[in-house]
Amino acid sequence: MSDFQEYGDVVQEIRGAVNPGRLKLQSNSVIFKNNKTGKVEQFTGMEVNTSEWLKRARGHCLKFRLNNGNVHRFDGFKDDDFEKLASFISKYYSVSLEKRDVSVKGWNWGLAKFEGNSLEFDIDNKLAFEIPLNNVSHSTTAKNEVTLEFHMNDDAAVSLTEIRFHIPNDPKDSEKDTVQEFYNQVVDKADIIQATGDAICNLSEVQCLTPRGRYDIKIYGTFLQLHGKTFDYKIPYTTVLRLFLLPHKDGRQVFFVVSLDPPIKQGQTRYHFLILLFNQEDEMTIDLSLTEEELDSKFDGKLQKEMSGPEFELVSRIFKSVTTRKITVPGTFKSNSGAQAIGCSYKAATGFLYPLERGFIFVHKPPMHIRFDEIGNVNFARSAGNTRSFDFDVETKSGTTYNFVGIEKDEYGKLYDFVSQKKLSVKNIGGKSKQKYDEDILASDEEETNTDHYLERMKQEGKDRFSGDEDDDSDSSDESFNPGESGSEVAEEYDSNPPTTSDSETDYEYDSGGDNASEDGEQDEEAKEKRAEKKKQQKEKKEKKEKEKKSKTAKTVKEGSTRKKKKQKKDVDPNKPKRPMTSYMMWFSTNRNDIKEKNPDASITDISKKGGELWRAMDASERGEWEQKFLKAKEEYNVAMEEYLKNKPEAGSGEESEGEESKSGSSKKKKSQKSSPKKAVDTKAGAGGNYKSKEYISSDSSSDSDAPLKKKIKKEKSKPKEGKKKGKEKGKKEQKKKESEDEKSSSAGELPSDEEILATPESSHKGSGSESGSD
Repeated sequence: MSDFQEYGDVVQEIRGAVNPGRLKLQSNSVIFKNNKTGKVEQFTGMEVNTSEWLKRARGHCLKFRLNNGNVHRFDGFKDDDFEKLASFISKYYSVSLEKRDVSVKGWNWGLAKFEGNSLEFDIDNKLAFEIPLNNVSHSTTAKNEVTLEFHMNDDAAVSLTEIRFHIPNDPKDSEKDTVQEFYNQVVDKADIIQATGDAICNLSEVQCLTPRGRYDIKIYGTFLQLHGKTFDYKIPYTTVLRLFLLPHKDGRQVFFVVSLDPPIKQGQTRYHFLILLFNQEDEMTIDLSLTEEELDSKFDGKLQKEMSGPEFELVSRIFKSVTTRKITVPGTFKSNSGAQAIGCSYKAATGFLYPLERGFIFVHKPPMHIRFDEIGNVNFARSAGNTRSFDFDVETKSGTTYNFVGIEKDEYGKLYDFVSQKKLSVKNIGGKSKQKYDEDILASDEEETNTDHYLERMKQEGKDRFSGDEDDDSDSSDESFNPGESGSEVAEEYDSNPPTTSDSETDYEYDSGGDNASEDGEQDEEAKEKRAEKKKQQKEKKEKKEKEKKSKTAKTVKEGSTRKKKKQKKDVDPNKPKRPMTSYMMWFSTNRNDIKEKNPDASITDISKKGGELWRAMDASERGEWEQKFLKAKEEYNVAMEEYLKNKPEAGSGEESEGEESKSGSSKKKKSQKSSPKKAVDTKAGAGGNYKSKEYISSDSSSDSDAPLKKKIKKEKSKPKEGKKKGKEKGKKEQKKKESEDEKSSSAGELPSDEEILATPESSHKGSGSESGSD
């Protein structure tokens, strides 16, 4: 057996709140560290008077009663821990660990006993409940009743505020006052703050930052009292966790910080820190009300009856002696200006951040203390819109993040070196070198023009989203386009030099021979089909843009990446023999129920861990039995597998061939589907109204859909002038038909030259003079 035992999942009940921590039993001491506050409780093994093992609703409780009457309870133990603890305690502490039964009858009458600093209530010689008397804040009597009031704890979900005991008279001794006797025993052990006697010393008009104001401080033997103009506070020394003495950044003042748990209260406000502010140059003389003998016996000569010196030194010295707590001061950290603090802001309140040897402390509004053992990682970030400062983020293991902003860039090097020295995890460094990170975060004033890549990326994403919205609006406007309300058609017809790159040019050129097409029924049907096709393409384009927009806002996809196809699950043959279990799995499946019976509270993972421990502890001879079973099962599996493989090809050959045929058939269908849209492209050669040059054919065919609309407009405009120039039109139409037939016969299958393509707008302009009314 080792000379220590450690338990990491132990909890301690403090005023109704359950605080997790770590319990370590050593050969000469017992140590418990609170994970929340970092407070360490320690007592020697020689102080242990009795130890008890109690059953709880979940798990078990280990209870130590010391020689001075104090009781320490630790919950969260398992049933298996009893044997280890009993042997360890009896060996090193010379005390037996006794099991104590608990009453579950639910009666409200029984026998009250005072054991040490706790009140135990027994029913039929079994413990029903116990009350730590140091949780009692006040007690009153009334006839045959004694009322106990308790300290409140903000961390407790449910708190017990008051309990009343009815105490009957003693029938054997009628003159005995049982109520007063009960009350005296409660008050003797309770944590009731009473200002009895004279104060050790008085400090007048001390400046306090939290709670704000000037207070007269009276220091008593067990507590200190703050007396202000409006409020009074009483602080027991047992609630003091730590003391800090922090020099101000200006070098002329000093902060004296007292950490409290539980905090002092004023209405709904909680003060977890008492912060006093002193000037370094102020001096004072204090006369203590104790004699030299009392000072030697109580404070081991650390205080003198008359003391003089700087005010902050005397106050910190007195606090250290009466609270028996050490004073924490800043360590080796020095800022760029030589101070031991860094100026910054937290939630729009300016203050100072002090890097200590074991944590960070921020004063003064709101004051906070962050220990290194509860820090998950730290982060250095650029301040928003400012390159002269940076932000320092501290994220705890519980998920809480503290953001300290507005730190001067000159402090970065010192702070980063301190964080690296304390081996804290830096979140945003990764594998980058320190020099590169300095250049990225802390650019000088001359380098303010350098681009911020993160900011540029955010701007580009915003532009992409905005442009995506504009594209969507343009698509919707194309769908609701009304030719009758647009005046661009007239400008195009009278334009002698039409543009060569816009969509209007292609629309205009496609209308060059459209006089015949507007009166032809077949071409009207083609126009309807083109309009329907245009709407379909616009709808598909809009859906595609919406998908791209969602993908931009939801997640970032690397360029060129393709989505991986899901692998199809292979069909499992039910006739295929299964592999045999290993020797450990054979043993575990056989003994699993036995392990579960011995550990009824254990979870599935705990049972698996327990099985693994038992298997590792077995000798080779005990494992041999299961190894032989495994070898035998493996031989049977090999034989069955050989028979299965012999018969497999005959059964699976037909299926594989069918599968290959189906795959080939599906691939042919896909190819045909992909190639079908190409047939819609008209590649017929020749010039004229139905001819479309190769350079004017676009992928989205947006110009094709606009051409029928313009033909329709021209047809509507030409109706009023049909009667006047009917004879003229017939002659021109017959002439154009002859010219088109001659061109088809002479240049069938050949592409026209560039001169012919460019000449088409002039001919169309002349030919359409009768329609537009511009002879």
